[in-house]
Amino acid sequence: MPIISVEGPKVTDVEKKRRFAQDLSRAAARYYDMPIEKIILLVKENEPENVSVGGQLIADL
Repeated sequence: MPIISVEGPKVTDVEKKRRFAQDLSRAAARYYDMPIEKIILLVKENEPENVSVGGQLIADL
């Protein structure tokens, strides 16, 4: 079973997350030529104070 891991900023719109999960899972199912039920998607949401770019916290940018 393929496992897809995505990290990004927090998204509060649950419907948007549902569409994202469906879109990624469908694409992976097509790519791997397997049933969508075999695709695992893990979404990790990061707060801006826990992510740094160029040595600066995103919360400070």
